Amino acid sequence: MKQINWKQLGFHYTETDYIVRCEYHDGKWGEPVVTSDKTITLHLSATCLQYGQEAFEGLKAFRGADGKIRIFRMEENARRMARSAEGLCMAPVPEDLFCRCILLALENNLDYLPPYDTGATLYFRPLLIGITPRLGVGPGRDFLFAVIPSPIGPYYPVGFHGTPFIVNRRVDRAAPFGTGQFKVGGNYAASFRGTEAAHAQGLSCLFLDSVERKYIDECGAANFFGIKHGKYITPASTSILPSITNNSLMQLARDNGIEVEQRKVLLEELADMTECGACGTAAVISPISRVIDPDNGKIYEFGDEPGQVSKMLYNALQDIQYGRADDNHGWCRVY
Repeated sequence: MKQINWKQLGFHYTETDYIVRCEYHDGKWGEPVVTSDKTITLHLSATCLQYGQEAFEGLKAFRGADGKIRIFRMEENARRMARSAEGLCMAPVPEDLFCRCILLALENNLDYLPPYDTGATLYFRPLLIGITPRLGVGPGRDFLFAVIPSPIGPYYPVGFHGTPFIVNRRVDRAAPFGTGQFKVGGNYAASFRGTEAAHAQGLSCLFLDSVERKYIDECGAANFFGIKHGKYITPASTSILPSITNNSLMQLARDNGIEVEQRKVLLEELADMTECGACGTAAVISPISRVIDPDNGKIYEFGDEPGQVSKMLYNALQDIQYGRADDNHGWCRVY
């Protein structure tokens, strides 16, 4: 194991020894290649650069309390990347090839898998890009798939605490029936104006729907959920990325007798919620301490400490990921 100060790692890139890459040409995928070369030679007119043909994923491997290694819901990431690829007219990476590349990245970088008691994990960034040189508008026919591993630290190094958000009605993250339901870089670039403006004020950004601007869409780059009258409420929208973490939290809520509603959520419903949060791979749950609506002069307060349901769901998911609880849904691939 590498001599790394695991507890000082943030959510940023730390170079490992190897990445895995695989290319698609002439209608078929080649064999994965393990390499120490972290760079690529790319034509300037490649479709990923000219027309944004790019999709990515994010998932983690955990060293468990029993010393075993668990990769969380890897197959779901493979399926979501395939949907993203199809949405951008790219060749989907077959599920078995996707998982094989993740395992190769793990096996060749085991020294970077953090110890159990550090809160750190080994993060994988699968990336799919179009590499066909093309100036005429249209999709490429050649693709590069790569898996970039990096150890990352705990999202909350000083504790599980709330984050304040501000409502943004001036920037649309994604349009209905556009690319919002796919995990593609363009969605994140489109959100930067809103998120950076919020960060300049020490806040995070809450996006509303891009049609009526009255329904909650996403929390920056994460899904939203709230607890209202004891129910787990989360938005349903064609412009929202289907979060694997949110899907997992909804299932755990049901397992614990909490009713789940996936529907349009009016911003004003925050007044009736006892707690809410953003959820995703990086943080699992980022509790929301308050939501500021500057256009209407309203502030919805939830407190700096996470709510009881958020804490319960966060701990339940972490216990499965670290092997402290039974994995009744078969979410983890164990080694």
